[in-house]
Amino acid sequence: MNISNYYWYFSGALTSKFCDEVIAYANSKKEVMARTGGYDKKDLNKEEIKNLQRRRKSDLVWLDDTWIYKEIHPYVHEANRNAGWNFDWERSESCQFTKYKLNHYYDWHCDSWEKPYDKEGPENGKIRKLSMTCQLTDGSEYKGGELEFDFRNYDPPMRDESKHRIQCKEILPKGSIIVFPSFVWHRVKPITAGTRYSLVVWHLGEPFR
Repeated sequence: MNISNYYWYFSGALTSKFCDEVIAYANSKKEVMARTGGYDKKDLNKEEIKNLQRRRKSDLVWLDDTWIYKEIHPYVHEANRNAGWNFDWERSESCQFTKYKLNHYYDWHCDSWEKPYDKEGPENGKIRKLSMTCQLTDGSEYKGGELEFDFRNYDPPMRDESKHRIQCKEILPKGSIIVFPSFVWHRVKPITAGTRYSLVVWHLGEPFR
């Protein structure tokens, strides 16, 4: 799919009070080890955990609260419209509150999958169309942890990393929001000091036609 905007951002959009409330609320709940597709079964052995953490290492809490969606949904709709995507989406998945602590990271990946969801419930038959990340921690509170994009829709001989691999510095201010199509490749580089808190939500709709 050819698109002219690979992401759309709102710098410092949400209040510091809202960010602090989400952090306090999430930190009051039990965290779990972050996983990726293929490692979603209940129990992992040591070798499976080792292999998983070669690609992703962080802790997270799942949230599903109306007061959070109420704050972020207007920005998702606005980004979808202003960026020119105009994707039809129907519902949001649970919010993923992620804690990136020292040496935590998430290597290159995209959020969408080859096939729609095949499970019971309202998500069945849907795909991830839009991804959203909310920066809950100000960029001055940690080092490393940069969000980077790799725009891979180009001929390999024409690769120019200065154009196709972008570090998204626009969302470093606390409360910033970034929205992007779920098929766009991205990563979070390792944290070298401090802790980065973020809130990630995926927005689902019928498969593209």
